[in-house]
Formats: sequence, C-alpha cells, structure tokens
Amino acid sequence: MNEQIKKLPIEQQIVRPLLAWYEKEKRDLPWRRDPNAYRVWVSEIMLQQTRVEAVKPYYARFMEALPDVKALAEADETLLLKLWEGLGYYNRVRNMQKAAKIMVERYGGAFPETYGEIRSLPGIGSYTAGAVCSIAFGLPVPAVDGNVLRVISRILARDWDIARQSVKRSVEEMLAGVMPKDAPGQFNQALMELGATVCVPNGIARCDACPVAVLCLAKKQDLILKLPVKSQKKTRRIEEKTVLILKGQAGVALLRRPAKGLLAGMYEFPNLSGYQNEKQVLDFLKGQGISAVRIRPLPAAKHVFTHVEWHMKGYLVQLDETTGGGIGSAGGGMFFAQPSQIQKSYAMPSAFGAYMPYIL
Repeated sequence: MNEQIKKLPIEQQIVRPLLAWYEKEKRDLPWRRDPNAYRVWVSEIMLQQTRVEAVKPYYARFMEALPDVKALAEADETLLLKLWEGLGYYNRVRNMQKAAKIMVERYGGAFPETYGEIRSLPGIGSYTAGAVCSIAFGLPVPAVDGNVLRVISRILARDWDIARQSVKRSVEEMLAGVMPKDAPGQFNQALMELGATVCVPNGIARCDACPVAVLCLAKKQDLILKLPVKSQKKTRRIEEKTVLILKGQAGVALLRRPAKGLLAGMYEFPNLSGYQNEKQVLDFLKGQGISAVRIRPLPAAKHVFTHVEWHMKGYLVQLDETTGGGIGSAGGGMFFAQPSQIQKSYAMPSAFGAYMPYIL
C-alpha cells in the first residue's frame, strides 16, 4: 500500500481492497443475476431476519408467481400469504403489496428511481432504499444493516451501541462520504458479503480470509470478541397455548386469524389460552357443539416472535362422524379443510409447524 493511501482515514482505505475481494469472492445468488429494482427489493425484504440459503427457494417461487410490480399489486392475499408461508414477519409482504399498488398508481408499475421516492414507500427503510438505489440504479447511497454495522464497528474499533438509530445514521453518513461513485452497488454488497461470510457474529470472525484485516483496529487491539456492542432487547412476553388438531370426516378444523395484529389474516389450528388438560379441552368442544370420540396429547412446542414467545402443548382430537363442514356457526368460525388443501392453499404460520404432521 503506497504512503499516500496510508494517510487516508481507514474507512477510505478499505474501499478498493473490498471491491477487489468482492469481485473475486462474491457468492452466485439468484437476485444478483439481472439485478433490476424489483428483484433487488424482493430479495432484500425476504433476507430480513432470514438466512440466504433458506430464502433461495422462496425467492424462486415468488418470482415465478409474481414476476413484476403489477403482478404483486394484483395478487390475491391468499396467494400472497401462501407464497410467504414460512418466512415469517408477514407484515413485510403486506407492505410490499401496498408499495406495489402505489407504484402502479403513481409510476405506471415502474420502480421509482430516486432515494426519496423509494424511501417513502410502505415497508422500505433506509437500508432497503439504499440497496435498491445503489444496486439497481447505481446511485451512491449507503445500505447499512446489522452486518455492515458489525464490520465497521470492528474495522474502526468503535464501542458504540449498534442498536441505536443515531449510530446507524452516523455510519450511513460516514459511508456516504467514501462510497465510490463508479461502483456504489458493488461497495454496498461487498460490505454485506464481508459481514455475512467473513466478519461474522459471535466472535468467530474469519480474519485470515478478510481483505482488510491489515487495517482492522479490532484485530490489532484484540477486540474482535468484544465488538460490536449491542444493548439487550426487552425480555419477550411468554404466552402459553393449547393447540387442537381436530380431525373429522370433512378434514381438519382451521380458523382464520383477525385482519390486524400478529399473523394477521393467516390460518391456524383452533387453540386455547393457557395449558388446558384433556377434560378442559373436551368441555370446551362440548360447549362449541362439537363431539369428540378420542383425544390424545401431542408433544410440546415453542415458537419465538420478536416480542413474544408461544409455549404450546397440543392434543389430537378425533371427532365423531356427525361433525362436518357446518361447524362454522357452532365452532366460533372454525371450518374444515382437507390436509392437501391446507398444504396447497392455506397460509399457516410456521409457529404451528410442529403440529402440521398430525393433520395427515
């Protein structure tokens, strides 16, 4: 490294080594092929809170069914939720459809091409707007997520709290000042890629494979295990539930969740608050006008959301032959569907994944 470059701030010195490394080492990911704005947007929303390998099949299925903004805007909600089933955080895809409808109304189905317009769309924050702007349109806008915050915290040996929005804004401003005008998308992706594959969390960073290890102050000061600093989230609320797999001649009983709130509009198995024993379950069903022939307990399960944990116990209940599709009025909105229908057409939250095998 020549002496003139060594005099630059570290954040400027990392630019060219990162770009060279990314060009050589980047993963071949489906959304990096033909990276138009729609494809970049869909991938970035899917990748929030979800691993790359897990996203790949969802991305392929989604793009096949809804290949452009117009198709997304016009999609039936049942299809939309089914395509998203298993990814979680279902408000993400609802906001995507809201944004798509706005793009159809305001821009004729095209993606807007300025940061301000993209940032104003529902469900698009500064990170996603920066990714779309830089990757699809070549605009010098930073895209700062948790991976990037971790990388920069370590390179600069900063003990700032990366959970704070003020820290994220500071990093965005700093990167905006050093971003290469000729390769903003590659630079953003290089930082993301470094955080995802090399400068990984929990102290297992692969410093030997890092293209900027020689510049990294955390490595020099032996602070890799201590950085980044992130304040603890609030303790999650625990909710206990009893899940009922009610099987009758007409199929398996389902409910649709309310249009607002957690898992809005999705389908679920009937469930009761708290841990209920067999007698309590049978009394509940009797009160709903539902006759049970057999009941047996199912294994306990747990599902973690952002702010709440569901701790579940379950029962498999065989209903008598007289219980059929007319359960709706007696069963508080319950209806029957065949297992094949449930698997094909009804968006079921992954929270109930442990109980899905029992519908067959």
